Amino acid sequence: MVRQLRENRSKFFRVKCPDCENEQVVFEKASTVVDCVVCGKVLAEPAGGKADVKAEILATLE
Repeated sequence: MVRQLRENRSKFFRVKCPDCENEQVVFEKASTVVDCVVCGKVLAEPAGGKADVKAEILATLE
């Protein structure tokens, strides 16, 4: 029972870059700055626990 609850705590987000509209997958609790691989714009920054996502979230992946 405990193992089942711990497995589904974190998510991935499919986000769209506001500058070049590139779609990229970002971890919900990113511990480093995540840049767009195409244009280099910051998509997510660490904020203690969950990352501060600065791009449009298109979907949540579990």
